[in-house]
Amino acid sequence: MYLSFLGVFVVLGIAVMVNVMNNEQTNDNAETDGQSQAEDPYNQDAVEVSEESIEVTATDDGKITANNLFIPWTINKNGGTFYLSQREGSVIEIDGELGLVEVQDVQVSENILHEGQGGFLGFALDPNFKETNRAYAYHTYSENGEVLNRIVSLTLKDNTWEEENVLLENIPGGEVNNGGRLKIGPDGFLYATTGDTGQAELAQNLDNLAGKILRMNLEGEVPEDNPFKNSYVYSYGHRNSQGLAWDEQGNLYSSEHGEDGHDEINLIEAGQNYGWPEITGNEEESGMKAPVAHSGDDTWAPAGMAYSEGQLYVASLAGKQIFTYDIESGETTEFYDEAGRLRDVLVENGSLFTITSNNDQYGEPTAKDDRLLQLSLTKEVSAD
Repeated sequence: MYLSFLGVFVVLGIAVMVNVMNNEQTNDNAETDGQSQAEDPYNQDAVEVSEESIEVTATDDGKITANNLFIPWTINKNGGTFYLSQREGSVIEIDGELGLVEVQDVQVSENILHEGQGGFLGFALDPNFKETNRAYAYHTYSENGEVLNRIVSLTLKDNTWEEENVLLENIPGGEVNNGGRLKIGPDGFLYATTGDTGQAELAQNLDNLAGKILRMNLEGEVPEDNPFKNSYVYSYGHRNSQGLAWDEQGNLYSSEHGEDGHDEINLIEAGQNYGWPEITGNEEESGMKAPVAHSGDDTWAPAGMAYSEGQLYVASLAGKQIFTYDIESGETTEFYDEAGRLRDVLVENGSLFTITSNNDQYGEPTAKDDRLLQLSLTKEVSAD
């Protein structure tokens, strides 16, 4: 099914509103998150998102919101310009000052497989993006009937992201637990999370890339100081990590989906085993690392993370909130819960940006979903 809209663009001062008449929204796939599903989540319906269909408000105090996205997965920002990847295989560029929108195609040598929890997932701009127009992407594909994931570099040319180089292929994939988060660390290396694809035993197999956090240079080569010789594996024993963030000391944290509750925040150390599927929650085993925080029997389904001033800000899908983890005290606190399922967060200059994922199978989309929202880190906020 396709969406049709009538867009009206109004400029008042430097406030911009693109008004849209939106008649239908289509659910996509489910992320299991310990819940049962009433229908097949793996049949994807196409939804057309165009410049005219996206409603953007940019106000004179610098605040921005965007409506009528479709399952966005990452937030990137270069200066005042946002780049939001969408799981079906596109990038939405939004000028944060003028509210102007471009919908950018992605052209890769292996077709993006948007089924189950797979698709166009992680997306990270190159540190020198202004000069290179380069980004890095993690996406699902199919080869000889097998579902896989790959990491590629892309270059933005004439409003299209074109594949430049393949950094790593044949990462195990599946209908569930594909991982997919990409982040460039303070050390200049590219980190990627991979899921166990529903095959828990793979997370403990160091010869398999499933259920790991990977580390490589920006050309796709294994760094000499990786913990396992000639291996991309940086840490293992993960079920489905979907968030990465570093504090000012360079400590790496990840968020991870548990099987039935027991979602985790982990402090990642090179070469360490984080236990899945041998231990969960407060369980202990020699040679395995326990999480610094977990959800107990509740479900967070934690996704993207950001760090600011001693706090990790964590987007939560099933939990339908952003919560904070205080690194010093170890306490978790609800921060925001007014927009449904949330996929990613970005913190910059006293503001937090987040994106909803309400058009996936378990969401309850409003007429405005999916959305980019800007929240204050210090003031009470509302989704309106």
